[in-house]
Amino acid sequence: MSKVKHNFPGWTAVKPDMPDEYDLEHHTVLTHGIRLHVVQCGPADGPLVVLLHGFPEFWYAWRQQIQALARAGYRVWVPDQRGYNLSDKPEAVHEYTVDKLALDVIGLIDAARRRTASVVGHDWGAAVAWHLAAHHASVVRKVAVLNVPHPRVMARALRKNGGQMRKSWYIFFFQLPSLPEVAIRARRWWIARQALLRSSRPGTFSEADIDAYVAAWEQPRAMHSMLSWYRAAMRHALDLLPTGRVKIPVHIIWGDKDAFLKTELAQQSLEWCDNGKLTLLPASHWVQQEEPEKVNELLLEFLK
Repeated sequence: MSKVKHNFPGWTAVKPDMPDEYDLEHHTVLTHGIRLHVVQCGPADGPLVVLLHGFPEFWYAWRQQIQALARAGYRVWVPDQRGYNLSDKPEAVHEYTVDKLALDVIGLIDAARRRTASVVGHDWGAAVAWHLAAHHASVVRKVAVLNVPHPRVMARALRKNGGQMRKSWYIFFFQLPSLPEVAIRARRWWIARQALLRSSRPGTFSEADIDAYVAAWEQPRAMHSMLSWYRAAMRHALDLLPTGRVKIPVHIIWGDKDAFLKTELAQQSLEWCDNGKLTLLPASHWVQQEEPEKVNELLLEFLK
């Protein structure tokens, strides 16, 4: 594991500005054969919590949770997942299947020299968290998932729920070769910027936040690799179906004004959990950024 220093727009917003805050440490960690950029924070001997972002974000999606968890005594690792921002970007679509994404996280836990960790995921990060909870419960203590349903629930919704199919139109668009990359990049990432701004509560994303996202999207091959997550999910859909009941503790935190996912999928996901809890919040898909204090409170209560 090597320590690296980075600087681009938006990162100044998450530097410690209070006496009890911890430095954000930027490391490159070798895991499962690739290098991931990982922000680390909190006491070195604290229980490990891994925060997993979704599309089209990067570690910065958790900027309002990192210090709260660190102050509570947790060692927090927040990777740019494979294909995103400063992490490695394998070219082949099959390199982004959910089992490989989950093994990346297990590799991080090993690199932290821990036997277990708690995992918190949002959007695609939540899909990885579901997979870890179902298939690798021996290394995952607890899982909190934000605004993504259980894989079985999502697969069924994409086949039989007309309302959800209309909300998920972009998943099918992303299957086209090259065109999505060209469209998203046009007019300085206008589509991607609007996807964040128009689907969120006004003021959720500042101009500095958007600058940080644009800088991440402009990393070489980043958007192509990010879209490979969607392409791998469709081409290797059978890899998702073995995910069954989850026995370890799960807390589903769900913004019930999600523009991309129907709230009913959250309740259906709870039925796949032996030890699950659901909390609905008056927020959009970007729940941890719109309701940071409440999400932090829920996470700290759940993880303790």
